[in-house]
Amino acid sequence: MKREDAAPHSMPDVASMASRHKGPKLDWVGMSEIHLPARVSDSVHGERPISSRIQAYVNLADTNARGIHMSRLYLMLEETFGDHSVSTASIRTLLENFLHTHDGLSSRAFVELDFEYSVRRPSLKSQYAGWKSYPVRIAGTLCEQGLRIELSVEVPYSSTCPCSAALARQLIQDAFREKFGDVGTIDAEDAAEWLGTEQGIVATPHSQRSIAQVRVLLDHAQDDAFPITALIDLIEGALKTPVQTAVKREDEQEFARLNGQNLMFCEDAARRLQVVMDQDPQYKDFWLRVNHLESLHAHNAVAIVTKNVDGGYLPIP
Repeated sequence: MKREDAAPHSMPDVASMASRHKGPKLDWVGMSEIHLPARVSDSVHGERPISSRIQAYVNLADTNARGIHMSRLYLMLEETFGDHSVSTASIRTLLENFLHTHDGLSSRAFVELDFEYSVRRPSLKSQYAGWKSYPVRIAGTLCEQGLRIELSVEVPYSSTCPCSAALARQLIQDAFREKFGDVGTIDAEDAAEWLGTEQGIVATPHSQRSIAQVRVLLDHAQDDAFPITALIDLIEGALKTPVQTAVKREDEQEFARLNGQNLMFCEDAARRLQVVMDQDPQYKDFWLRVNHLESLHAHNAVAIVTKNVDGGYLPIP
C-alpha cells in the first residue's frame, strides 16, 4: 500500500554512471536531423526566417563518463536561436554554452545548420522576377584553437561545351558551303534568311545544368552577419550563366546569347571562380567544386580547387 508521506524517488542518471563503462575518448557525440525554425542574418537582406536542419555535437574527452547530456544540446539550440538570429555572435554563444554545460566532459563543440535560402532574382531582359532557392550550410566549431565559422552555398548555372560548339559550327559551315558553294556572289540578305531556318542551323552545341559548390572560411571578427547573398552574387557574376526563374522570349534569347559567349569546360568554370575568390579579402580560405551534369555522357565532369593556404582546406572531393 502506497504511503502518502513517502519521499519521491530521485530519477537515475545512467549516463553519469562510470563504473564498468570506462572507455576511449570519442571525437563527436550529439544529434543530427534536428528541425528548427530560426532567423539568419544576411549582410545584404538583413534578418530572414529559415527552416533549418541542424547537427549539434561535443566531444567526449572524459574516459570515465559513459555519455554526454544530449538534452542540454537541444535545449541550448532552442534557447539560443529562439531568442537570437543565427549569426557569428549567437553561434559563439551557443558553442560556449555547449561546453559550459559539459564542463569536465568536453573541450570541443560543433553546430551545423542546413537550409534553403530564397533570393528574388530579376529576369535578364523583361520586367519580371522570380524566387530562386539556394542550399546553404553554416557550420561553427569551437575548440582549443578558437572559433571557426564556415559558410557553404550551392549555385546552379548553365554550361555549354566549347568542343561541342566548335563541332556544331563546323556542321553549319559545311551546310553553308553546300547551299551557296556554287554561287559566285552571295546576297547578304539571302544568307541571313537561310541562317534563320532549321536548315541553316543544322546543329547546336550541348549544354547542361551545372552546380557550383563553394565553402568559405569566414573572418568572424569582421561582421556579425553572413555574406550569403554576396557570395551567391560573386559566383553567378563570375560564371555569367545562372539558371533563370521567370522568363519571356527576350529573356530566353539573352540566356542563349550568354551561353554562347561563355563556353565552359568544368576547368574553365573552376578557374573563373578561383580568380574572384582569391581577390575577395573577406574569405580567409575556400574550397570549391564545379559539377557539370553532362547531357552527352552518362557521367559528370568535375573540377575542384582550393585557396591553397597553410593548414587550410584540402583539395579532396
